[in-house]
Amino acid sequence: MGPDGMQPQVFRELADVTPRLLSVIFERSWRSGEVPEDWRKANVTPVFKKGKKEDPGNYRPVSLTSIPGKVMEQLIPRVFYKHVEEKKVIGSDQHGFTKGKSCLTNLIAFYDG
Repeated sequence: MGPDGMQPQVFRELADVTPRLLSVIFERSWRSGEVPEDWRKANVTPVFKKGKKEDPGNYRPVSLTSIPGKVMEQLIPRVFYKHVEEKKVIGSDQHGFTKGKSCLTNLIAFYDG
């Protein structure tokens, strides 16, 4: 549970209502350039990795953020990438940070050329 106190189960149970409400918040946030304050906060909790439990170095911090904030974090890259693809902002020669392309496809294209 994040700092907003909302359980993920609440969003699952209200799945028929939540998307419409969140879309209004997301749109306002996008237009204003501001993220709701609760979404910028996190509860940081230590998670044990391995080794001796007494050693603080054997823990990693995990940030528990709000569920709507996580949803927005996942949507923004998708929407941005879709826009970039539709508007042909990135040329076909671009391989880095491009879906379905990699250093290997860049190397192959280079040798083919």
